[in-house]
Amino acid sequence: MKTLFNNKINETYINQTVTLHGWVSRVRNLGGLIFIDLRDRSGLIQLVVNPDNKNYEIANSLKSEYVIKVTGKVVKRENANDKIETGSIEVIVDELNVLNTSLEVPFQITDDVTALEETRLKYRYLDIRRPYISNKLVLRHKITMAIRNYLDSLNFLEVETPILCKSTPEGARDYLVPSRIFNGKFFALPQSPQIYKQLLMVGGIERYFQIAKCFRDEDLRADRQPEFTQVDVEMSFVNEDDVITLGENLVAQVFKEVKGIDIELPLQRMKYNDAINLYGSDKPDLRFEMVINDISDVFSNTNVEFLKSTLNEGGIINAIVAKNLADKYSRKEIDKLTEYVKTYRASGLAYIKYGEEISGSLVKSLNEAELNNIKETLNVENNDIVFIISGNKKVVKTALGALRCKIASDNNLIKAHDYKLLWVTDFPSFEWSEEENRFMACHHPFTSPKDEDVDKLLTDKANCYSKAYDIVINGYEAGGGSIRIHDGSVQEKMFEALELTPQDIEEKFGFFVDALKYGTPPHGGFALGLDRLTMLLTETENIRDVIAFPKTASSNDLMSEAPNVVDEYQLKELGIEIGGKKDE
Repeated sequence: MKTLFNNKINETYINQTVTLHGWVSRVRNLGGLIFIDLRDRSGLIQLVVNPDNKNYEIANSLKSEYVIKVTGKVVKRENANDKIETGSIEVIVDELNVLNTSLEVPFQITDDVTALEETRLKYRYLDIRRPYISNKLVLRHKITMAIRNYLDSLNFLEVETPILCKSTPEGARDYLVPSRIFNGKFFALPQSPQIYKQLLMVGGIERYFQIAKCFRDEDLRADRQPEFTQVDVEMSFVNEDDVITLGENLVAQVFKEVKGIDIELPLQRMKYNDAINLYGSDKPDLRFEMVINDISDVFSNTNVEFLKSTLNEGGIINAIVAKNLADKYSRKEIDKLTEYVKTYRASGLAYIKYGEEISGSLVKSLNEAELNNIKETLNVENNDIVFIISGNKKVVKTALGALRCKIASDNNLIKAHDYKLLWVTDFPSFEWSEEENRFMACHHPFTSPKDEDVDKLLTDKANCYSKAYDIVINGYEAGGGSIRIHDGSVQEKMFEALELTPQDIEEKFGFFVDALKYGTPPHGGFALGLDRLTMLLTETENIRDVIAFPKTASSNDLMSEAPNVVDEYQLKELGIEIGGKKDE
């Protein structure tokens, strides 16, 4: 077995003989001396082969990505290279064995690779050799171990739950698995271990966790995959404060152990409604200010027709202030921002620049009192620019929330290596679905409502709030959870509020409802997105960078060419017939 990794070799090894294994990263023949950069998972080390060395011809024949084994003496390097950990030493080769050759690689195995992501995903096993990717997988391992060790120290048990489950409505589409034995029936891959972890609480496990694989058949984006991993945690005999405290202590332990960063505890808590009103998002990025201000009162007597109409129709007028950035925004740039907010259904974007002169799209329409009122209300200073959106509340808040993040990103307002964490609490129990034309569960149907809102579940759904909480890191939802319903009568009322019939309940959740009748303890928990947490700690914006073998944005695997067709006899065994015309 290999006993030494490259990065372990330092000046304490000088004059010692070592045996190393790895891949040839680069070969240089400089006037007879051959220099080989040997790469393994830990990094690079320089090998030297002299012209009189018996291995000289072998060394001269080496090509990129050949696998070799070398034995040699460690010596001090004349010209140190401070760009690599082993830059102060090198190895004079005594023995060299080629363990395997390599075809010419489709892209260079370096961090400054120029190949398209599609190419790198097709040859992912080569891409993983790049330190940019492999270092992220190393850090992911450290995060996972830190989590396991911390929870084990608190008497949590790691328990595996099934992958082949029953399809239950949890928000996203299920991935279905047809049964060969029970033709016409299907398993579903779990969107989360939600029901099983609650059943473990019924079973008296009391403290459970799992590094769980989850599956959701939904549209993808840079921070989402069809299969993902979450750190799943559930506890009995707890309240919201207990779960939140454990969750933030766990995250703080990971930051400390993996990144050497001390997170100040307790974390800030912000109610859902405040997050929406101030930041336009239930996952606010607090690394910069630029809060959303409601300036509807400023226009209570306005003569501007579209603003008057907005207020008369029950809409709102909100604004953000981009401090000291007025000179950065030409009319052309503002037009681009206008098109950007329209993607969030905003009807337009008004603006006012304050400087030696006041200018902007609204200036000619507003009177002096309104302009001064805006300036005083928003504490505007010279060279500030005010962006204003009007309309219905959801559109205005969402559009301005997205705009504040874009302005911060475009103008480098976010400090590198900066982390801002908080809890968003008191989520609504229900959200209105335009598609279904009814109220749906905001999280899942097992989330406990606030005690004071239990009696409103059937009469005032729009104003029911839950014992639910999300942990937010730098504008990303890194995890979340809730206190669960353990009282059968409350669970029945929740099902009724969601307009589930007795038949629906029996078909989807019959076994779970029965379990609640057998002494279910109060319980709650949370889940952390391991992929997303790793993405944040490695400071990449692409979740595919932290997954060994990810899917593309269109949910396929370019390397293995999955999904793919299967043999006709397999379909026949499953009782499945593929509809539609076959390709000719």
